[in-house]
Order: sequence, then structure tokens, then C-alpha cells
Amino acid sequence: MAKVVLLALLALLALRLVTGRWLWPRRVNGPGRPRCSADEAALAAARRTLGVGPRASRAQIVDAHRRLVTSVHPDRGGEGPRASAANAARDLLLARPDEHS
Repeated sequence: MAKVVLLALLALLALRLVTGRWLWPRRVNGPGRPRCSADEAALAAARRTLGVGPRASRAQIVDAHRRLVTSVHPDRGGEGPRASAANAARDLLLARPDEHS
């Protein structure tokens, strides 16, 4: 049994050397998305919440936040958690001055 396992491992390593990749796919966070750090995932979630792209300017972020909060604020019949999520997304995106001008 040990010989079979050893031969299988050697065959996998030889295949890796020849093709330059493993037989199994890379681990992903969802369909077709490569793994990313927790910070990158939080930024992506904040962008999705506000509906802005990765190169959104400060004005675009503020405008998207204003539009979203107008519709989800509890004073306007919306939900408190969604308004809080919008505020958190805005704060996270605006705290990174290197990403927007």
C-alpha cells in the first residue's frame, strides 16, 4: 500500500513539473473568484453595498451613500441595520485615501 501511495505522489509531482500546475483547481471564494484577504473582501462588500466600482472617487462614494441612505433610513420607513451597513461601507471606503482622489 505504501508503494502505491508513493508512486501516486511521484506521479503527481512529475505531472506538476511537466504541466506547471496541479490537477485540481485552485481554491476559490465563490464561483470563479480567487481567494483574497479579509481586507479585500470587506472592501468588495462595501463597494457592493454602495454600488460603486473599485476606482470610485470620494464624491461618487458620498453620492452613492446619500442615495442609499435616503431609501433605507428608519425615519423614511427603512431598516436600521441597512442604514448602519451603508454608513459602515462609506466609512470603510473613505478611510482608504490611496484608492480614490
